[in-house]
Amino acid sequence: MNRNWRDGLNFLSKVTPKRALNALKVLGSFYYSRYSGKPSQKGLPIALSFEPTTSCNLRCPECPSGLRSFTRPTGMMDPELFKKTIDELADTLLYLIFYFQGEPYLHPKFFELVRYAADKGLYTATSTNAHYLSDDKARRTVESGLDRLIISIDGTTQDVYQQYRVGGKLHKVLEGARNIVKWKKELKSRTPHVIFQFLVVKPNEHQIDEVRQLATEIGVDEVAYKTAQIYDYENGSDLIPTIEKYARYQQEQNGRYSIKNALLDHCWKMWHSCVITWDGAVVPCCFDKDAEYKMGDVREQSFRELWNGPTYTNFRRQLIKDRSEIEMCKNCTEGTKVWA
Repeated sequence: MNRNWRDGLNFLSKVTPKRALNALKVLGSFYYSRYSGKPSQKGLPIALSFEPTTSCNLRCPECPSGLRSFTRPTGMMDPELFKKTIDELADTLLYLIFYFQGEPYLHPKFFELVRYAADKGLYTATSTNAHYLSDDKARRTVESGLDRLIISIDGTTQDVYQQYRVGGKLHKVLEGARNIVKWKKELKSRTPHVIFQFLVVKPNEHQIDEVRQLATEIGVDEVAYKTAQIYDYENGSDLIPTIEKYARYQQEQNGRYSIKNALLDHCWKMWHSCVITWDGAVVPCCFDKDAEYKMGDVREQSFRELWNGPTYTNFRRQLIKDRSEIEMCKNCTEGTKVWA
């Protein structure tokens, strides 16, 4: 709990008057749009996800990177494009996530990108499968100023772990976590806040308690449980947990599955955040993995222009009119708590 408080205080330390004012504008715009039915956006993003790369070393079965199923190209983000966009948004942006699809540590200048954002006073986070957290890269991670490091660990034994993290080696994940904890101590750093993220699926649900014990032994700061998104959920899946509170889906009387939550005609994400792919495309949220709903391109126009442009405005209008008409929203649990 003390570690979570430290992370919370670190996050709050990033709040400036400009960022606080922007957040109020975004919040006001969201509620005005939600209750009036008229899309309005007065602020800029509070949070932003940048995709360092779509490349990945693993073959996870419900991940486009793992399946190599993208229709969009694979590549590495141009550091200059990243810096240009950060320079435009740094005064109002608060939370920067170095992750969308792919493995961030494959980007050859990953630490340079993090350091640039950290020097702007942003709260920085990334998510990794931890296979590249060698002793040297763990040290550089701590030195980069990264505030939050999410490590995917979906099993506490190799036979279970590899059922979802296809091609992965659990011992590499544990070694990487230990390297980070070691360098935090040696450099007397409280960051990054290290989280073991456990994607609960049927093959690993019996290890839910074990991952907490493992985190305690290593010195990881927090364990977070995540529900799995299944693409063809209607017909069921061997990945859907049997423990009801960890599943996004429920079985109907006819044997088919449906998503638990009602699809409400509003979405906080569409007002406070977005995703920028490695090649500069701006997409509405992390559910648009193949960048089908492109709002614009930061290589061609400023972020402010596209954030308030007609494409984004029309998308928000459709969302508050009838969200069920947007395909990517149909498998979304935004705004609904599906596990405790």
